[in-house]
Amino acid sequence: MVRVETADRVHTISFDRPETKNSFTADAATQLVEALETAESEDARAAVITGDGDAFCAGGDIQAMADRDETPGESFERVQSTLNAVIEQLLTAPFPVVAKVNGDAVGAGTNIAAACDFAHADSEARFGEVFGNVGLIPDSGGTFLLPALVGLRKAKELTMTGRLFDAEEAAEMELVNRAVPGEELDESVDDLLDTLDRKPTETLGLTKRGIHENIGRPFRDALEREAHLQTLAYGSEAHDVGVNAFLRDERPEFR
Repeated sequence: MVRVETADRVHTISFDRPETKNSFTADAATQLVEALETAESEDARAAVITGDGDAFCAGGDIQAMADRDETPGESFERVQSTLNAVIEQLLTAPFPVVAKVNGDAVGAGTNIAAACDFAHADSEARFGEVFGNVGLIPDSGGTFLLPALVGLRKAKELTMTGRLFDAEEAAEMELVNRAVPGEELDESVDDLLDTLDRKPTETLGLTKRGIHENIGRPFRDALEREAHLQTLAYGSEAHDVGVNAFLRDERPEFR
């Protein structure tokens, strides 16, 4: 369901069902969570999520939906333990996660890309909150992530119409960072990874925590949380390395 390759402490996790446009299943969700947990345990500096073949992820497996026979309680537990677990793992991973959107990313595919810290997309890729076409609401964090990224009114438009849109429009609404020609996608992601490699991973993880944990907090609570995380940063090796390099007018060499 997913394949993992590791090089230079970057874990590349690929959806591995090209014959179904990498449709998303409960098994794929479980394996994606496990792959991200492994990346954390192995001190990854970054993870890249992408797809095999010509699609990133075509959303939920419709045949699996047709075959499903479960109670409401079972549905809730399945969503919590699969779709929600994936999004929580993406949002809390203590390293940057990059979506390399090599082709269409619809339904859950759109929202998995949205949950990553960065998303670079093939300009030919299409996105869409198509859940309503099968009588569902956006899941995989869509009701939470989409308004934060594109705004409330645009989020309602995309989710309620279910229209498809291309990567250029996705970039304009800041759903993805960049839309580039397909032949430039690898280079675009590699350049980003090189930039991130020059930063301390621990600090990037704390920055990510601060942003995610402060979404929706009252400002005083948010400032208190920020102060707590900054205190952790003050005590880090990365802070010492950065300060000393600055005083010597050198580029810091972070571990």
